[in-house]
Amino acid sequence: MKDTKYLEIIKAPVVTEKSEAAKGDGKYTFKVDPKANKLEIKEAIEKLFKVKVTSIRTINVKPKKRRVGRYTGLTNRTKKAIVTLEEGQTIDLG
Repeated sequence: MKDTKYLEIIKAPVVTEKSEAAKGDGKYTFKVDPKANKLEIKEAIEKLFKVKVTSIRTINVKPKKRRVGRYTGLTNRTKKAIVTLEEGQTIDLG
């Protein structure tokens, strides 16, 4: 039952060329809840993937202007977390 709390914090992995290249160094990138702090993110990663996290860096992604026809608006704000694991540990995302 507690896993649902962790799944609300960790939204999805970020799959880009840059994030895939960082996996070799033991760094994984995730989209996370904008309200989550580093301690909550660390606990969620450790419980969901059963790994040991050494450090976390977070990035607040600001909304961007988008236009559809004559209507303008903003995308949703998001937060990304770059998680560094202990030496030798991996996460299978796929």
